[in-house]
Amino acid sequence: GQVLHDELEPLVAGNLYAFRHDVGDLANGHGDDHPGVGVDGDAGYQGFPNALQDEADGKERAGGQKADAQVGQADALIAGATIKQERIDKGWIFSEGYFLATQTFVVAKGSSISKFEDLKGKNVAVKNGTAGADFAKALQSKYGYKVTVFDDSPAMYNDVILGNSAACVEDTPIIADNIKNAGLKLQIPAGMESEGAPYGFAIMNKANQELLDMFNAGLKNIKANGKYQAILDKYLK
Repeated sequence: GQVLHDELEPLVAGNLYAFRHDVGDLANGHGDDHPGVGVDGDAGYQGFPNALQDEADGKERAGGQKADAQVGQADALIAGATIKQERIDKGWIFSEGYFLATQTFVVAKGSSISKFEDLKGKNVAVKNGTAGADFAKALQSKYGYKVTVFDDSPAMYNDVILGNSAACVEDTPIIADNIKNAGLKLQIPAGMESEGAPYGFAIMNKANQELLDMFNAGLKNIKANGKYQAILDKYLK
């Protein structure tokens, strides 16, 4: 089956795929011992039985990850897929959450913006269809800023770096990794993050329920045997 890693770029590794975000993110572990790298890849890959690991084909197609899953060209989607009611209402069927991610406002390195009130009259960049976009729009009327929507993270980041937007909103672990490992000239102000929401493994077709059940069982197993905590420690410490 094809397990899509949303926003991840495939690197061929034998008969399987390794995954890397185009600018680096939570799933940017660059592991060399199995095809899934990072929290998403490791949790998904380690959680499945060996036989399924050998058959898994994870891929990315620019702009078409969700569409592939929705039209049946892929069996499931993983990586940065926040579990939210809007998606459930549209037919997404989620696993148990495997990682709790917050969203945070992010500003250019050296910016004087340190609180929501500093954004009044300014522009905030968001990525279309994300929890970060929802977070920004929920606070927009209260703090009086404008919102500009982008289709991908690099364009959103660049808009802030170039000074066109005063801030953007991104999943906290993703942007923290990008700043640390990709050298993005951005910074995270303290106290400007959401309460958080879980990431989930998602299917679009009830016929793939068995795959979802296997993921949930595998997630339970790696939490019990310590592999899950080891994955979190590997990428987030």
